[in-house]
Amino acid sequence: MTINSLAPRSYTDEHGNWTFSGSYQPQDVVFLLKPSKIVLTDIAEKEALIQSGKRHYSEMLSVEAVPDERYLKLYRLALQANAARLRYDVEQLARQICTRPETSSTCTILSLARAGTPIGILLKNALNRLGVTTAHYSISIIRGRGIDLNALAYVKERHGTKNSIFVDGWTGKGAIRSELDLSLADSEFAPFLAVVADPAGRADLAATFDDYVIPSGLLNGIVSGLVSRSILNDELVGADDFHACIAMDEHAASDVSRAFINEVEQAGGWQPKSEPWTPDAAAQVRLEADAMIRTMADEYGVRDLNRIKPGIAEATRAILRRVPDRVYVQKRDDPDVMHICLLADKAGVRVTERNMQTYRAITIIKKMRGDQQ
Repeated sequence: MTINSLAPRSYTDEHGNWTFSGSYQPQDVVFLLKPSKIVLTDIAEKEALIQSGKRHYSEMLSVEAVPDERYLKLYRLALQANAARLRYDVEQLARQICTRPETSSTCTILSLARAGTPIGILLKNALNRLGVTTAHYSISIIRGRGIDLNALAYVKERHGTKNSIFVDGWTGKGAIRSELDLSLADSEFAPFLAVVADPAGRADLAATFDDYVIPSGLLNGIVSGLVSRSILNDELVGADDFHACIAMDEHAASDVSRAFINEVEQAGGWQPKSEPWTPDAAAQVRLEADAMIRTMADEYGVRDLNRIKPGIAEATRAILRRVPDRVYVQKRDDPDVMHICLLADKAGVRVTERNMQTYRAITIIKKMRGDQQ
């Protein structure tokens, strides 16, 4: 594996094994990402470049600030409210994974960087408790650019391909699901996607269809091992490199990555209040979700569906990382969308209530002047 001069230090041991784990323990996860340096891009400039087609979103990063105390308080409230449910849902996933012949005794978790990483750690722990020998890597997949094939080659060499599953926190529109299918069409890896929440009805396995607040979805790098979103450009990523990232060591004092895992692991019992996820029901949910996206696109003249970010977590990230234009929630007084309302209010974006079927929140990204979309 080539490490170019932008990497701060070598992340391979004497056996050639990659060892980068961000702020997590090495036994929790290995990020198959190359820590690098990159010149950051202003959010509005980045949005204009993306929409004009001049740059792909994966080529750029903007400053990722630590949220203020008011927002962090909402994160802590969400964690207090939903940690037990998240643990229950992850354990449901683990039990179902154990019933698959391919993963009944060994499992290689390939969490999709970076939102899938904390979920992958929780799932690894749950599988270990059930007696399944588990390895966990976090790898990059980029909409429109595909999955990191060098990362897959690394995994294949060490674990083969038969017992791997891909893990994420949730589904939005299903873009990553489609990217996974396309990327692995000629691969020995099966595009088996497991998520906690599947409001788009796109996963192969999920715990629930409910679009609820998975607390890690409220934050970015400080809950994901102090690792940035993955980067793919020619300046940083050579032919033999993993996709790149930034190691966000400057935010170490605000890091809650390990604390999040610990609090979920220590959470008490939770009783399910909704119907369980099933593959048959997923087909109907998928139809409803697709219809909702088409309705929103038609109403607001959105030709590029990438500007529509459905689901609580995706709606949150769109406000944090992009330039939001409109924000919709099922009910403004819903505790699970309080943080979205706070972010929207701070950004000067109106929050409107509407019925959105499977989703409890949707953000529409602003159309920038001079774009091609």
